Amino acid sequence: MNAVLIAVALSLVSAVAYAAAAVAQERLASRSPGAGTLRLLGSGAWWWSVGLNASAALLHVVALRYGPLTVVQPLGALTLVAAVPMGARLAGRRVSAVEWKGTALTLLGLGAILVTASGPEPDDVLRVPEALAVAGATAALIGVLSRPGARPGLRHASASGLASGVASALTQTVTVAATDRSGPVLSVQVVGVALLVAAFAAGGLLLSQTAYRGGLGGPLAMVTLANPLAAAVIGLSLLGERLRGGPAGVLLALAGAGLASWGVVLLSRAAPTPAPVDDDHPVAAVLALEPGSATAEPALVPRPHDPGHLTPATR
Repeated sequence: MNAVLIAVALSLVSAVAYAAAAVAQERLASRSPGAGTLRLLGSGAWWWSVGLNASAALLHVVALRYGPLTVVQPLGALTLVAAVPMGARLAGRRVSAVEWKGTALTLLGLGAILVTASGPEPDDVLRVPEALAVAGATAALIGVLSRPGARPGLRHASASGLASGVASALTQTVTVAATDRSGPVLSVQVVGVALLVAAFAAGGLLLSQTAYRGGLGGPLAMVTLANPLAAAVIGLSLLGERLRGGPAGVLLALAGAGLASWGVVLLSRAAPTPAPVDDDHPVAAVLALEPGSATAEPALVPRPHDPGHLTPATR
């Protein structure tokens, strides 16, 4: 099978796993909006979402071994496409017409990007100074985006997307360097870059958890856009990756990016009407195990002066 096709297939499965993790994280964040890192570490539901993220990341790593960043990273937008119907199913509602339109535009844009981005298996890697420079610049940008201020959800989502995109670029360096058989598997380059991958991956996960406190659509859309953008910049500027088709290919890729961005914006702006939670769903069942994760409904008792009126009981 063609290497790029393998990368695409692995990326599709990875996107579905990432979508399930994002839905679980958003529900946990909405039920415990003030939960800090230490409380999350004691949450079984959060570790369940971490496991989904880890499985998706493993598939993503393998995909990066077979396909270039300019192919694998745009497919990450399918996480949003998968999360929309998954979140709707969990909320007990139907996907709206706007959401379907956004999904179609995203897929169409991704198709145009893949036509121009399809290339050979990756064979170039970041040198240690390049990896450190990328890590330093990204850490500084994340620090700026994570500062206290207005619209923390979108800013934290942007920081999460950048962290995840850089982690993917560094991961490709690790996988290619460790499997090219031209040097020791545990070289300084492999070990050092692997530590940077772990740091950015963990940071991206915690930043996304914070971003989802304001809902799933907007923050996940921002993560989806920032992730491939960061990886593509690294791939095109430092790893020698190129778009196919010359000037026409560049125009097609830009048009595809525009369509995909429009689709993502539509998906992020969709505001579905809340519906009762399906507690029989696996994600809901996991979250239901968390003490205090769901908001308890106050009991209704009659007021003494008005027996026919119901008011919440005090506790």
